[in-house]
Amino acid sequence: MTGVTVVTTQDAAGVAHGVTANSFSSVSLDPPLLLWSQALASRSNAAFRDSAHFAINIVADNQIGISNHFAKSRDDEFSGIANSTGIGGVPVLDGVAAHLECTKVAAYPGGDHVVFIGRVERISHSSRAPLAFGSGRYMVGYSHDLGPASLRLGTSRPAHLQGLRVATEALPQNARDVGDHTLCLAVWGNHGPTAVHWEPSSQPVSNQLRNGFVMGIARSASGRAFTAFLPPEMTRPLVEEDLRLLPTSGEDLALRRNRFGAEITEVRERGIARAIGAGASDLHQVAVNAFSVPIFDADGQMVMALSRTSSAARLSPDWDGEVPRALMQAGRELSSKLGYVGAVRQPPADC
Repeated sequence: MTGVTVVTTQDAAGVAHGVTANSFSSVSLDPPLLLWSQALASRSNAAFRDSAHFAINIVADNQIGISNHFAKSRDDEFSGIANSTGIGGVPVLDGVAAHLECTKVAAYPGGDHVVFIGRVERISHSSRAPLAFGSGRYMVGYSHDLGPASLRLGTSRPAHLQGLRVATEALPQNARDVGDHTLCLAVWGNHGPTAVHWEPSSQPVSNQLRNGFVMGIARSASGRAFTAFLPPEMTRPLVEEDLRLLPTSGEDLALRRNRFGAEITEVRERGIARAIGAGASDLHQVAVNAFSVPIFDADGQMVMALSRTSSAARLSPDWDGEVPRALMQAGRELSSKLGYVGAVRQPPADC
């Protein structure tokens, strides 16, 4: 098992280059030296061979997409990749667990690779956990007694069970970040949004939070999130049934369908769903407000919903409030951990 790095440099023409490598290792503390090796056949080998500087970017555990991006040769490889300029003009990637800016001091032949030795000139690190790699898979490093949760390298879609494990491990921290409200992780089951994990608050909305609970489609924030971002053929039958069973105030089904469709359009535009003032139910004994965000996999497909629920008196319904903003950030980070990068595959505007 190794770490995952993206090594970056700049050639004489000022063009930035980067390559994913797990061959990084320390060499010496005094002076501070490190090494990494690159295939001679690599497209960027000449740039690293001729440049006087390079940077080792230690990839964070939510940057699988970054690792995959630099693992493939491409033109204009830094397009859309956030970075800053380091020593010698070398690009340093944003959001990494750590980076080491180096002056190249030697290069040695190593079979079909070349081994570069660098003297560390500057180091920066963050609180982010690093990504790991072993047995042909991406891994997330956990304490020894927890065991690893892995994501397969080179596949476009992590296994759902592995993705659930990664997301569940992150929920306690998400609960602290988002505030003292009930947190729920849900998947799409045979009967609709199904709770698979709860993080209760000190003021829970219920004392009966249970896994396997199926939420309403039209009335729950999770249901609205799934409706907005799953393919319509998956959700339409359950949406129709739920709309048919909704309490009415003289509205016919067509009117309810049109109103719900407009609400789902707003969810797609905002990237977050909400349910405001939902009445007491079999699960919640009080009227609640709730927000829910989609979690996407490496294909841009929604695989889970992360929701925050609290009594209507404790959680503002404001779209731009502190809770929905923090929840959206948590959703983005979880999606990144599952390999998501780039645009979401939006379903047609037909719920």
